[in-house]
Formats: sequence, structure tokens, C-alpha cells
Amino acid sequence: MRRKDLLDLAHKLANRYRVTDGKNFRLRDFDPADTAWLKEEQKPAANDALREGVEVLSELQEMLYAQDRWAVLLIFQAMDAAGKDGAIKHVMSGVNPQGCQVYSFKAPSNEELDHDFMWRCLKCLPERGRIGIFNRSYYEETLVVRVHPELLQRQRLPPELVTRKIWKERFEDIRNLESYLSRNGVIVRKFFLHVSKKEQLRRFLSRLDEPAKKWKFSVADAKEREYWKEYQDAYEQMIEGTSTKDAPWYVIPADNKWFTRIVVAAAVIDALSSLDLHYPKLDEAGEGELEQLRATLLRGD
Repeated sequence: MRRKDLLDLAHKLANRYRVTDGKNFRLRDFDPADTAWLKEEQKPAANDALREGVEVLSELQEMLYAQDRWAVLLIFQAMDAAGKDGAIKHVMSGVNPQGCQVYSFKAPSNEELDHDFMWRCLKCLPERGRIGIFNRSYYEETLVVRVHPELLQRQRLPPELVTRKIWKERFEDIRNLESYLSRNGVIVRKFFLHVSKKEQLRRFLSRLDEPAKKWKFSVADAKEREYWKEYQDAYEQMIEGTSTKDAPWYVIPADNKWFTRIVVAAAVIDALSSLDLHYPKLDEAGEGELEQLRATLLRGD
């Protein structure tokens, strides 16, 4: 596929699932099993396109690193077994590890609970020239903490600050943070991998049936299925409250892993290709120094 055609395809796919304004957003409007105009029988061709996309992504990342002007933050949120790890692994497989940083955020430690709810993520923000990936993030503080109010009580907040407005206040804080980051050259892209309850159950059962996957199974993950509706409501309000033009959400169908990975790759490629990325150019003096160095090397040979 020609590079221009691939970039056009990436833009088309990314735009289909991008949410830049949460007003009137409803999660039910997005089908977890959607594969756009691609059919199951086109899966081999789609995987070939993914490999080509990874190559293009690698080229863009090299320029991002060399230019050292922009940073990229990719945030992944999803229900358990939605495929976050696999999407990150496949899409970023061709990226130079030197220019990519991945952080997974689990339950907060006592030290982290002694700080504000975004502290542990803020200290992991990517440097200029690098792609930072958050596998879960400060958004957990509007999801799992909202579904399980007892977790909020452990955060040692002054009681008068824990009001019915706390979730809207956290959404506001997050929007302000992401606006600040975008004004400082950090491109923020957020991915909600939207898996159906039926498909999640199938994947949980496959973890029990396959020896190579048993280590992935968690009783705690399975118990969270009891709160499926509460989580869906929380995700819906999260996307509604924090979708902006500068930091959009991508609600990506996750029932078909091959398609999930294609759309994630498309969104990342689309974001990077929208920047004025190029390798640094030397001025005349710098070019002259290189020519002198060339001459010196040849004389030594």
C-alpha cells in the first residue's frame, strides 16, 4: 500500500471512533463487535496493513525522537481482558525502545495515597521526543474508585472535600491538566477498548482452559464482572466529561483483537502524521564541519 493511501486509511479509521466532544455521548452507540467496512475474511489483508502501519509508525517515531520537540502520551483504559496489553505489544512492536516508555498503574501504594490522585502518573509523563504509554492511569480515580466508594475513603481526603460533586471536579481537573500538557507540546490520545460482557466471559474461560494463559486469570478480575453496569456507567460519564479536541477519546471496538490493533495503530499514526515531524537540518556551518570530517576520515583511510 502506498504511504499516502495508508495515511488516508489511518485518518479515516481514527476519525470513525474519535470523540472530541462528550456532549450527548452514549456508550451504547458504539458496538464492541464493529469492524467498520472490514470483514472477517479480510483479516489476513488487515494484518498485512497493520505490519505496514507499524513500519510507518516506526519511521514517525524516529523523527519524533530526533526532532526532540513533541512528546506523545497514549492512555489505555478498559475492562479486564479487553486486550490492552496485546494492543500495546503489537502496535508498538516496531518502535525503538529508547524512544518509548510504558508504565502500568496498579492499586496505589501508601506513598501514592499520601499525594493527590494524579501525582503518581504525572511523574511518569514522557520527555520530549518520546512516546509515553499509560496502561491504566489517573482515570482509574474516576472508575474503580467511583464503583467502589470505600477506596475513596482510604485516600485520606478532608471530609469536607468529598462531596457529590467530586467526580465532576475530577473531570474538570483532568481536562485542565490535559489542556496544559497540549499547550506544552504533549500530544494526548486516550483509548477505551470497548469489549462486550459476552466476549469478556469467553476470554476469561479461555484463560482457564489454556495452560499458557492460566497465569493471567485473576479471581478479583472475575468478581468485578458483578459491577459491569456500574463500570459501563462510569466509563460513559468519564468519556462524556473528559473528551476534548486536544485530548480526544477513541472508543475502539475490542471484541475482535485484530481489528482493535488496527484502529489503535491508525489513531497513533494519524496523531503523529499531523505533526510537522522531520529530521533536524544542519545550517551551513554544520554542513561544512561534516564535510571537513569526511575529508579527515578519507585521509586516514
